[in-house]
Amino acid sequence: MDTIASLFSFITTPVSWVIVQFHTVYGKIFGPDTGWAWGLSIVSLVILIRICLIPLFVKQIKSTRAMQTLQPEMKKIQERYKNDKQRQSEEMMKLYKETGTNPLSSCLPILAQSPFFFALYHVLNGIATGSTIGVINDSLLASARKAHIFGAPLAAKFTDGSSKVEALGASLTDVRVVTAVMIVLMSASQFYTQRQLMTKNVDTTVKTPFMQQQKMLMYVFPVMFAVFGINFPVGVLVYWLTTNVWTMGQQMYVIRNNPTPGSKAQAAYLERLTKHVTSHGKARKRSERTIIKAIVAKGRDRNEFERKFINGLNKAGLAAQADGSVVQSESQAAVQTEDGTSTSAATPKRQQPKRQSKSQRQSGGAPASGGKAAGDAPSSEPTSLSKSDEPEDAKPAEPAKKQSGGGTRSKAQSGQRKGPQRPKSPSKK
Repeated sequence: MDTIASLFSFITTPVSWVIVQFHTVYGKIFGPDTGWAWGLSIVSLVILIRICLIPLFVKQIKSTRAMQTLQPEMKKIQERYKNDKQRQSEEMMKLYKETGTNPLSSCLPILAQSPFFFALYHVLNGIATGSTIGVINDSLLASARKAHIFGAPLAAKFTDGSSKVEALGASLTDVRVVTAVMIVLMSASQFYTQRQLMTKNVDTTVKTPFMQQQKMLMYVFPVMFAVFGINFPVGVLVYWLTTNVWTMGQQMYVIRNNPTPGSKAQAAYLERLTKHVTSHGKARKRSERTIIKAIVAKGRDRNEFERKFINGLNKAGLAAQADGSVVQSESQAAVQTEDGTSTSAATPKRQQPKRQSKSQRQSGGAPASGGKAAGDAPSSEPTSLSKSDEPEDAKPAEPAKKQSGGGTRSKAQSGQRKGPQRPKSPSKK
C-alpha cells in the first residue's frame, strides 16, 4: 500500500496539503482535535474540487443534450444494421464525428474526481494505520486519530473489528450505526439524483435504448455505493456524501433553469416564464431571452410546450422576437405566430358571413313568404306573379326550347302534372 501511495504521491501530496490548510482554519474555530475541524476540512475539499469541475459539468450537460438530440438517428442506425454489429458501430462513430459529440463526455466529472477520491482514500487509510502521508506529519496524524464524527473515527470502517475500533478510541456500535446511516444517505442521494434526471429532464417524446440504459443505472449505482461503502472509511463517506449532495443540488438548478426540450421540466419552466413575462411585459433576464430566442428560431419545429408558450404570449398581447425580446404586439408590424410565420398586426380579421335560414337558402336569399319584412324598402323588381304592363306582342320571341319550358311551368303552376308532356297523336287532331 505504501508503494502504491508513493507512486501516486503527485496527487496525494496536494490533497493532503489542502486538507491541512482547511484544518488550520477550522481548528482555530472548533479546536484542532475535533471531528468538526477535520470533517469540515473534507467537506471544503469537496466543494473546492466541484467548483473547479464546473466547466466540465457544463460540457457534460451539452454532451448529454447532444446525445439526446441524436437519439432518433441512432435508433434508425440500430434498426437498419441490426444484423451487422460492425457496420452499426462504424455508422455510430461516423455520426459522432459528424456532429462533434462524444458519449464519454457525460462521464467527465466522475472521471475527473477519481484521482482526488483515490488520494483522499489513501490519506485516510494512512491515518487509520498510523503512517504519515503527504504533508500530514506525526502531530497532525495524532490529531486526526483523535477526531470523531458523531462518535465514529475518521479512519474507521463498517467492516472493522472491535479491536481496531477500540484502538481508535471508539465503540463498534457507534461506528456501525454512523457508517450505515451515511451509506444509506449516500445511496439515496445518488438514486434521487438519477431519478429526477429520468423523470423530469428527459424528452418524453423519444423512446430510445439510451433512456433504458439510464433507467437501469438509476438502480445499479445506489446498489454499487451500498456494496462498496462498507469498505470506505468514515472520512471517505463524508467526501462521497458531500459530492452526491452537491451533484443533486447542481442538477436541480440546471433542470429548473435550463431544462431539456420536450421534458416535463421544460413545461414547468415555460409556464413560469409565461407568467413572469406577461406580468412584466418583457423578458428581463439574459437567460430568459436566450430561451425565447431558441424557441422563436425553431419555427414550425417547436414542440407542444413551446407552441403553448408562444400562444400564451399572443393571448396576452405580446409577441416574441427573433432576438429573444418580447414586445407589445400592437406596436409592431409583424407578429410571430405559433407556427413560425409572421402576420401583419394591422390586418383586420376576416368576418364570417351570417348564417341564413332554411327558407332563405331555398329562395336564394329572398324572404320565404314572398312579402316584405318589417322596415324593408319596397322592391322595384317585378316578381313572377306580378302582371306586366307591357303587351305580349312587344315581348321578343324566345327560342322554342324556352317556350316549351315556359309552358311546362305554367301547366305545373295550374295544378297539372309536372315535367314534359307527351305530344298528342296526329290522328287525334
